[in-house]
Amino acid sequence: MKVDHAGEHGAICIYSGQLFMARLFAPDMVSELKEFLSHERRHRTVFQAELQRRNYPRCRSYWLCGIGGLVLGLVTGICGRKAIVATTVAVESVVLKHLAHQLHELGDIDPHAVAAITSIVEEEQHHHDQSAAQIDVRDPWFRALNPLVTAWTETVIWMGMRS
Repeated sequence: MKVDHAGEHGAICIYSGQLFMARLFAPDMVSELKEFLSHERRHRTVFQAELQRRNYPRCRSYWLCGIGGLVLGLVTGICGRKAIVATTVAVESVVLKHLAHQLHELGDIDPHAVAAITSIVEEEQHHHDQSAAQIDVRDPWFRALNPLVTAWTETVIWMGMRS
């Protein structure tokens, strides 16, 4: 729950940075980014409630996720539509795998965690699918950003799981 909460904070910061820059560099994406941002804010609230219910502190990687997410969002937002959607596909692919693994591991152990995770999976899948429909996997932005953003997201999750 701690890593999920930190990750949602990172996602909020990614979409916030992208939204800020999209107003100049990809204005046709503003409404989509606002929608995704509203979902991520709800997701963070879901995991915050789980942390409070369990009396857990925030993950130590919370601020790292936020700062890294904001930088990633600002940079990809400057680069425009293709970079924004490539980043979303990469991040959400990792997040969906992480959530599926958690659901598998927690299935019979923690029904509250399962309910919290299940409540956000559909929206995360929507972010992935809507962005994936907008990009050609042969596109240079996708080919450059996908492995970098995927590795960074996996690393942040791995670090968070160990803190």
